[in-house]
Amino acid sequence: MTEENFLTLQFEANRDHLRAVAYRMLGSRGEVDDAVQEAWLRLSRSDTSDVANLRGWLTTVVARICLDMLRARKSRKEDPMGPHVPEPVDETREREAEMADSVGAALLVVLETLQPAERLAFVLHDMFAVPFEEIAPIVGRSVDASRQLASRARRRVQGVPVPEADLSHQRTIVDAFLKASREGDFEGLLAVLDPDVVLRADDAVVRLGSPPEVRGAVAIAQLYKGRAQAARTALVDGAIGVAVILGGHLRIALRLTFNGDRIAGIEAMADAERVAALDVEVLEI
Repeated sequence: MTEENFLTLQFEANRDHLRAVAYRMLGSRGEVDDAVQEAWLRLSRSDTSDVANLRGWLTTVVARICLDMLRARKSRKEDPMGPHVPEPVDETREREAEMADSVGAALLVVLETLQPAERLAFVLHDMFAVPFEEIAPIVGRSVDASRQLASRARRRVQGVPVPEADLSHQRTIVDAFLKASREGDFEGLLAVLDPDVVLRADDAVVRLGSPPEVRGAVAIAQLYKGRAQAARTALVDGAIGVAVILGGHLRIALRLTFNGDRIAGIEAMADAERVAALDVEVLEI
């Protein structure tokens, strides 16, 4: 197999992921197509022999392209697309319809009000579990400043009502995850974890014995197998997550991201100040 054929196969394997990133950034099918095509052109012109994680590399590339497109849109002082964003509903492109459903028109409206750098930081971190260390060079800020960008965006987005049906569905997924974890059900854990799921833990969680980062459903299922005895499904800042209660006190919170019916990202937090700043409501069984 030639290198070009290999890159083509790898790109096609990641096309839907790149479209999802671009759609959440741009909200326009036409611009999504342009961004993904430009990502392919940059890949075809680049030497990626030293790239260990091509999916991550492509995610960064398409994010940079989208950031440039958003900034160009702002510089032209275009009106936000608002509630009239033409969501992709072409019946011949089912994956685009699913993408639109997962984002939601209300969220797109709010994302349109964010500054480009805020939008990128929020989308990459909260929706695709990209670490701030990778986001910082894209937006040209420090890691801490990038974290603040996402935090500001998150506060805006939290004002968007999440449909009860979505919360109920995600709660079912998390309930199944915790049940499988407690019972040591490895296959049950794999069933609710996205194959590319990423766990990231803050320093306080690492001191409790967790690795700082774990990638892949198999590794994370192995990590959580037989655990979660004190964990409960909870609303974490209005979204479905996990609260670990020890001695009657909240000790660890997990902020989760979802990809369809599976958990795609886990952010574990035990830092006392961070946990205290969260709005956590344990959901009754």
